[in-house]
Amino acid sequence: MTSSIEDLFVHNRAWAARMERERPGFFTGLLAQQQPRYMWIGCSDSRVPANQITGLEPGEVFVHRNVANVVVHTDLNCLSTIQYAIDQLHVAHLMVVGHYGCGGVRAALEGTRVGLADNWIRHVQDVRDRHRGLIASIAPDWRHDVLCELNAIEQVAHVAQTTVMLDAWGRGQKVTLHGWCYGLKDGLINDLQMTVDSTAGLDAIYQAAIAGVAAAVRTPAPA
Repeated sequence: MTSSIEDLFVHNRAWAARMERERPGFFTGLLAQQQPRYMWIGCSDSRVPANQITGLEPGEVFVHRNVANVVVHTDLNCLSTIQYAIDQLHVAHLMVVGHYGCGGVRAALEGTRVGLADNWIRHVQDVRDRHRGLIASIAPDWRHDVLCELNAIEQVAHVAQTTVMLDAWGRGQKVTLHGWCYGLKDGLINDLQMTVDSTAGLDAIYQAAIAGVAAAVRTPAPA
C-alpha cells in the first residue's frame, strides 16, 4: 500500500519508463486511436479493475463505474457513456459486471443506512424486493451472492431497454450485452447467462437467467 500521494507520482514515472522501455512506442500508439471492442459497466469498488481482470490492454475496454453497477434510465452520466460507446466507438460487447462482496449490494440486502448513497442503493433494494421470494428461499449465507447476481441481470435488462440500444439494434448494429459477476475470493468471472443481442426473446432470456441463479449449486469456498 502506498503511504503518501507523492508515492503515486513516483510509481507513475516508474511505470511509464518501464512501459516505454519494454514496449517502445506504447504511448504514441495509444494516442493514435481508441477502438475498444468492449464496454464494461461495473462497480466503483477499487478491488475490481476491468483491464486486469480481463487481461485487456489500455484502450481495449471502455469503462463506466458506479456504486453497485446500476443502470438507471434517468442517469445521464451512464446513458451518455453507453451512447458514446455504441454510437461513436462501435463496441461489439457491453458487459454489466457485478461482484461478490459488494458493499452497496450488502447495504441493500440488509437495509443498512450508509448516507447519501442510500438514495442510489434504493435501486438495488428494488431488485431485492422484486425477487424477495427467491432470496428468502436461499440459505442466508448465500443471499448476498444471489442479490449480486440478480442485480447484474436486472441491469442488463435495463441497458437493453435504453433508447440507445433500441436505436442501435433497430438500425442493425451488432452489439451483445452480457451479465457477469466477479469473485473477489478467486478472481474468476461467473457468466450469468444473461446474454442479449436484440429485443427479441429478451423476457425468455431474462427468466432463464433468473432461474439459473435460483438453481445454482453453491458450495463453500476452500478454506
